[in-house]
Amino acid sequence: MLATLIPLFDNKMNVPAYSIFAQRENLLARPGLLGTGSLDMAAGVPGLEIVNNMGLDSVSDDRTVFIEVNEISIFTDLESACHVDHSKVVLLGNNSIEPTESYVKRITQLKSSGFSFAIKGLAYTQFEEYKPILDLTDYILLNHKRINIAVARSYFAKQYPGLKLIAVNVNTREEYESLTDKDAFSMYEGEFFRVPVSEGGKEIAPLKANYIELLNVINAPDFDLTKAADTISRDTALVISMLKLVNRMSRNSEITSVRHAAAMLGQKELKKWINTAVTKELCADKPNEITRLSLLRAKFAENLAPVFEKASLSSELFLTGLFSVLDIILDKPMEEALKLVNVGRGIQDALLRHEGELASVLDFLTAYENASFQEVSRLLLLGGIKDNDVYDAYVNSLIWYRDLFNTK
Repeated sequence: MLATLIPLFDNKMNVPAYSIFAQRENLLARPGLLGTGSLDMAAGVPGLEIVNNMGLDSVSDDRTVFIEVNEISIFTDLESACHVDHSKVVLLGNNSIEPTESYVKRITQLKSSGFSFAIKGLAYTQFEEYKPILDLTDYILLNHKRINIAVARSYFAKQYPGLKLIAVNVNTREEYESLTDKDAFSMYEGEFFRVPVSEGGKEIAPLKANYIELLNVINAPDFDLTKAADTISRDTALVISMLKLVNRMSRNSEITSVRHAAAMLGQKELKKWINTAVTKELCADKPNEITRLSLLRAKFAENLAPVFEKASLSSELFLTGLFSVLDIILDKPMEEALKLVNVGRGIQDALLRHEGELASVLDFLTAYENASFQEVSRLLLLGGIKDNDVYDAYVNSLIWYRDLFNTK
């Protein structure tokens, strides 16, 4: 099983939903399936299995989740198979689901059970033909580059006033801003939110400068716990966060100072906590998805270390994933951003030049999160790596991220 979550953004850069892209089999490892790859969900719906096994809180933090179905799986007993709130699930079909009586009847049944329905892959010439299905559809995914936005907005507003439009392949910030100005779409999917900063760069705000200093302190060889504690003391939010962590680990201990708390954690745990906590603070003025992306990449990369036979580099891989969007976080080109933090040459080589031992894991990780499963399958086949080992590494990173923000 391979699966990843793709965020859907609204007009204010919030994420109201995620789409699950999943593949049950490595089609390159089993070439006999290549001709039937589109029917990968015939015996079940991988996205639904993931939601059932992990729960909505782990998968999408209780947001709406889009799950792909095809012309066969739509007729399975999805009503009983879905163990989470049906109103949180949008079943996403494509033009293999035809506007015939049997499909219209089935979609009607699914909607009466609480599911929403979405469709993608329709050409504008098919809109009239698909009217029986579009009348039942809640969302339609459109490639904004292949349509006249003004005409589309007018057409759907008139013919299907309740239908929400989702723009896909939004790959630059300029495209996103242009589309939001036109106010034709309710959500947007694409790489625009993680486009690297290539030039310019803002001055580091005073509070961020403190966080950068803290990163440099704890990422230095054999760092000084006392100096780290004193730097943490300058930020109330960090102090509170650290004290909560220490209290969870040692409930019966009385903490007398920030230095005492730091000593109780020890170098290894303090370093790990600071790298994640500081990243969250640095991302405070960014879309929440940047925080999520940075932290998930960090944990996913760390989890992949033994899978790629690089267990000794797990700490370096954590930092490589964590800082892979440092240019976006600091609004600076990556080369400038890395000069502000004290990371090793191997991490720099991976992030700047995609070279060295760490780069192969980083490149694999980014292909995976983009749902480039053909490339992922190729790399797994070449490396003799099992799909499920990678899937488990990804799922465990989602659970870790959920627990990281669990304040109970």
